[in-house]
Amino acid sequence: MWFIFALLSAIFAALTSILAKVGIEGVNSNLATAIRTVVVVAMAWGMVFLTHAQSGISEISRKSWLFLILSGLATGGSWLCYYKALQIGEASKVVPIDKLSVVITLVLAFVFLHEEFTMKALIGCILIGAGTLIMVI
Repeated sequence: MWFIFALLSAIFAALTSILAKVGIEGVNSNLATAIRTVVVVAMAWGMVFLTHAQSGISEISRKSWLFLILSGLATGGSWLCYYKALQIGEASKVVPIDKLSVVITLVLAFVFLHEEFTMKALIGCILIGAGTLIMVI
């Protein structure tokens, strides 16, 4: 089931890039990010209430709160930079560079989470990096 959700995530991410590129024309990138964020917040809280998950708030540990907040700050930084890059660059070049996050995530997972870094992952990282370079040249 995780594969289906991951694939849907990729499809929605692709739609996000194309829709944002069209929508950001003539709009300040920070304002566009703020508008997008309000929509995301409304959708996320809507799902929380729809699935009756709001009762779990009191059970969240301090460590989880800290790391969820830090993750939110990282997401905000990512979105602000992404929208600015998308506004001034071509989507076909901005998006592949943004997807280098896959390579960076694998390295960070190896270093900080002590996840296994296999030969397959190394080859994948090299191919993603090379593919990104080819696409943006």
